[in-house]
Amino acid sequence: MWCAFVLSVQPVYGAQHPPLDPKLRRTYLKETKLNLNNVKTKKASSFHEFARSTNDAWDMDDEEEEEFTPPPLSHPPPSHLPPSHSSNSQVYLYITFQYICNSSPDLGSTQRPPSRPIIPLVARISDQNSSGAPPMTIREKSRLDKFRALLSASNTDLDELRKHSWSGIPREVRPITWRLLSGYLPANRERREHVLQRKREEYFGFIEQYYDSRSDEPHRDTYRQIHIDIPRTNPLIPLFQQPAVQEVFERILFIWAIRHPASGYVQGINDLVTPFFVVFLSEFVEKDMENFDVAALPVETQRNIEADSFWCMSKLLDGIQDNYTFAQPGIQNKVKALEELISRIDEGVHVHFRRYEVEYLQFAFRWMNNLLMRELPLRCTIRLWDTYQAESEGFSHFHLYVCAAFLIKWRKEILSIADFQGLLMLLQNLPTIHWGNEEVGLLLAEAYRLKYMFADAPSHYKR
Repeated sequence: MWCAFVLSVQPVYGAQHPPLDPKLRRTYLKETKLNLNNVKTKKASSFHEFARSTNDAWDMDDEEEEEFTPPPLSHPPPSHLPPSHSSNSQVYLYITFQYICNSSPDLGSTQRPPSRPIIPLVARISDQNSSGAPPMTIREKSRLDKFRALLSASNTDLDELRKHSWSGIPREVRPITWRLLSGYLPANRERREHVLQRKREEYFGFIEQYYDSRSDEPHRDTYRQIHIDIPRTNPLIPLFQQPAVQEVFERILFIWAIRHPASGYVQGINDLVTPFFVVFLSEFVEKDMENFDVAALPVETQRNIEADSFWCMSKLLDGIQDNYTFAQPGIQNKVKALEELISRIDEGVHVHFRRYEVEYLQFAFRWMNNLLMRELPLRCTIRLWDTYQAESEGFSHFHLYVCAAFLIKWRKEILSIADFQGLLMLLQNLPTIHWGNEEVGLLLAEAYRLKYMFADAPSHYKR
């Protein structure tokens, strides 16, 4: 077996950026755009300086047009805005790499033993237990029956529902279970239809009230940033490049930003819509969801999926809004807590980072900002969120222990790399593309063990 990093550095002028090559599974190394006029590496002197230097890897110069006019909804947002041809246009480096670990000349192989089936790169959405899977086992059928019994009760026992959801929710009942666990739907079965109708009407009332103001001066910059970010959301999955889907995401994010002026829209929130959208879409689509034409659904169905995605995302963000307020104090605190936790549970990794001057903020900022969504395939995120919604303060508290378990998972690889650049290349591009329910289950089990040991004794992981 041999492993190698293939590194390439490509200059980027103005707003252009190198195209992805899905065949080679190229991913961006860093979320930092390096100005060629000042390529000396230096530590950020403040969180604000760091945040300014860690723009999304898909970011363009954000000054393509001085005047931005929202396009009519009948036209799709462009996936790339035109490059700047100004003589003063800055030049950036985009650093890309390919991580290859192989026992044969076939570049498509991975570290996983050959007996384990390879999951295609683009097939990130589907549950491994759904499309093309063997018939449901007796245990799986028994679990599904338990969920259905709980959900059909006149008053669903939410504590019992959480208990069963912790180890994963069957695909068939995931949409209704997520609505209940997020607090969007009441436990009382008779009230659910009325609540759904009222909340969906309320959401589209917000659309009528606010959405036309997106071109007004106070909201222009917010909408412009959303409009730029949407095409970058899961760019390798055709579903999210459909005009109808991108318009849905733009409306959801804009309305949320207008209704939450303390934080407004922050890059990263766009990722948090996708799991809800996919789960609620799964009620109507069983196969090949990655390529399903959402516009083919009845308009009323599309509207319901959109409204439910908005409200469930809002419930999630209510618990972690300090991640997105000015200076993002929630993320700062969580990254610091992760550093302290790792220093106690694995001093070897912690010392290794210090030796090569790796700051936790350089990789864990994204882990906290995007809830590991950039590190895991979407199918794994959905499974992870089953547990987050079942766990008390799953998104705001348990996520810390998941990140710690996720970091220690790569202990061997981390300790084998003896330079700053190599460590960041690994930490920002961990090879999880073939992960599924089994790997997520092991990760959650280790996170639970860490929480059991440290959550009730925070001084235990402080020196």
